[in-house]
Amino acid sequence: MANYPTPHINAVPDDFAKTVLMPGDPLRSKFIAENYLTDIRLVNNVRGVQGYTGYYKGNRVSVMASGMGMPSIGIYSFELFRFFDVDRIIRVGSAGAIRPDIEVRDIVLGIGACTDSNYASQFHLPGTFAPVASFSMLKTAAEIAEESGLRYHVGSLLSSDVFYKDEAGVPDGFKAVAAWQKMGVAAVEMEAAALYMNAARAGKEALAICTVSDHLLSHVETTAEERQNSFTEMMTLALETAIRE
Repeated sequence: MANYPTPHINAVPDDFAKTVLMPGDPLRSKFIAENYLTDIRLVNNVRGVQGYTGYYKGNRVSVMASGMGMPSIGIYSFELFRFFDVDRIIRVGSAGAIRPDIEVRDIVLGIGACTDSNYASQFHLPGTFAPVASFSMLKTAAEIAEESGLRYHVGSLLSSDVFYKDEAGVPDGFKAVAAWQKMGVAAVEMEAAALYMNAARAGKEALAICTVSDHLLSHVETTAEERQNSFTEMMTLALETAIRE
């Protein structure tokens, strides 16, 4: 039994709903809480990682930032799953598309998460683990996206440990992108694989819903302010998925 607060979350289990939305950016967490939830309460602010609990269409939902990268979401999702009785985490984040059929601001539902990380080594498995989303949550999200007429894709994400790759004078890591692209990977981000692995280990559910913020092939991109405030279709999709589960 954990002693509360934990090192990273100053709360008790009753402070969190069974489903938590996890954007990477604390300001996006605040935006979702203030614009979509009612009766919101700040339940965590350790290191400025803002967590809120409130109600969406009468259903109790929490939203808390994960920070950037697998080590960060690995910590927060582990504590939420293991110590705070959270059953489902939906990552709501940005990703860089690497397929030509995907456009900026499209939504990608991560059916699986490839990775160049060594995160899975801690589980001492006799082979290679395939991090995948909860089928139930993925199916629900895809159905809602279809009903809503959203531009969405279901595909594999690449969860990378490195944002700036140094590859023989190619700092944008295009060689690595090309290698993953030929395997049909839809987009690159930095968190989903760790989230999916933690969910699998804890016997819980997880799904990554990402809005394409930039395209690594066409070099079209959005601003930081747009990523923080304008990815509302993704936010609504995540919330609707949360209350149907």
